[in-house]
Amino acid sequence: MKHKHGMIDIGSNTMRLVIYEHKKGKGFKQIENIKVVARLRNYLNEEQILTKEGINILLETLQTFQIITRHHELQHVNCVATATVRQASNRDEIVQLVDKQTDFSMKILSEYEEAFYGFFAVVHSTSIEEAITIDIGGGSTEVTYFRDRELIEYHSFPFGALSLSLQFVKKEIPTMEEKLAIRNFVLKQFESLPWLRNRQVPIVAIGGSARNLVQLHQNFIQYPLAGVHQYEMSLQDILHVKSAIEPYSYTELQKLEGLSKDRADTILPAIEVFQALCEVVLSTRFILSRKGLREGVLFKEANDANFYSMYSNVIEKSFQELMDDFEINKSYVQEMTRTAIMLFQHLRVQQISYFNNEDLEMLRKAAQVFHLGEYIDSESSSQHTFYLLANRTIDGISHIDRLKLALVASYKDKSAFRQYVAPFKEWISKEEQRKLLLLGALLKLSTSLNATKRNVVKHIELKETKEGIIFVLLCDGNYRAEEYQAEKQKKHLEKLLKKPITLEFKMM
Repeated sequence: MKHKHGMIDIGSNTMRLVIYEHKKGKGFKQIENIKVVARLRNYLNEEQILTKEGINILLETLQTFQIITRHHELQHVNCVATATVRQASNRDEIVQLVDKQTDFSMKILSEYEEAFYGFFAVVHSTSIEEAITIDIGGGSTEVTYFRDRELIEYHSFPFGALSLSLQFVKKEIPTMEEKLAIRNFVLKQFESLPWLRNRQVPIVAIGGSARNLVQLHQNFIQYPLAGVHQYEMSLQDILHVKSAIEPYSYTELQKLEGLSKDRADTILPAIEVFQALCEVVLSTRFILSRKGLREGVLFKEANDANFYSMYSNVIEKSFQELMDDFEINKSYVQEMTRTAIMLFQHLRVQQISYFNNEDLEMLRKAAQVFHLGEYIDSESSSQHTFYLLANRTIDGISHIDRLKLALVASYKDKSAFRQYVAPFKEWISKEEQRKLLLLGALLKLSTSLNATKRNVVKHIELKETKEGIIFVLLCDGNYRAEEYQAEKQKKHLEKLLKKPITLEFKMM
């Protein structure tokens, strides 16, 4: 059974309608995303009144969204407004007009709610345990501090990328003096919060400005993987983007790949904010969360209504969704994992290979998605597996770990591995590559030991002799098919261990 959920986010810079589809037992899939650059902040006058022109833009945009929500026959649409409407002295009038002239009931989020929903989205789409979050909107900036995935501190600053531009910048893009003025102002604001200073934790950034910063960096360095969620940058990377785009004119910025045209005049003020926060926090890691306020509202409502159970383990949720999407047989995966772990532990105990607990965890993950490319084409399963995993967002896993997962789960042979890893050789050391090869070979041997999917092999013992390694495989049932397949596949492990392997199949 499918359910559709609508979400309208009325920001200071943009208004956006997003429609999600939810299937029972699965996550949310975005099926519509419509953005309108309304720039409501421009219509908030000195008396903090949203002008008639601004209200008309708001209502007309919502009436446009209404056509789409009616087409989808949505029963319920969350409609939330943030800083500009919150700060408007005539906000009660605006709420009443929206209620009368549209299908929607607009909720104005408090500063706490706006900060909380961003935090909630981050902890339900990443596996980060402790961090500072920042969400720069057009008219406000929310920061939070969480530890052990619990919200500890929050604050909402009454400035955003658009309001900073309006306050400090005379033309389309800031001069050096104007950027310095923005930076000094923002530094003073951040330093006023004792819990931000010298925290030395990662910064997780939410929102369009952060996303555009990441996209610019990826384009400048010709980043070879797809996706921006959980992309990591350093302060030096932020400074690199800043120095690269500073010489551009406003017209050139509008045409720049990776930068939304409507953010050409606000990206440099936003970068000043990110730089200042990194310096105050003394953070070495700047991580983008693609999931933000909208997802936070959706996740919280779904969780409270008990129609979608939020996993406490984000990675577990991600792999459940992967297995569902590619129709992977879970009982088969369970058996293959059991077999692979037995092989792994024997090699580890005998110190034939120097595995650690992180390697074991990678083996478990890769077993769940091993050769998932068969869903597309069994003949080219390895290639499809590598491409899909390397380029698909997997909540809770960093980009480098996603690449490693793709290399293990797509294992076919050493030649294919070298082909896949070639563009990423500088990312992964030779020692790490050897471990990934071994994990892939173990999984390939494990699949052959359950060739008929009857769970014949019940126990494995290892003997090391001068001549090589002997695996004793105790079976419950006819094992001829497994023996035939395993004899074909053991060569991959033999080459990597540089030792001959003998397989002794025995009945229990």
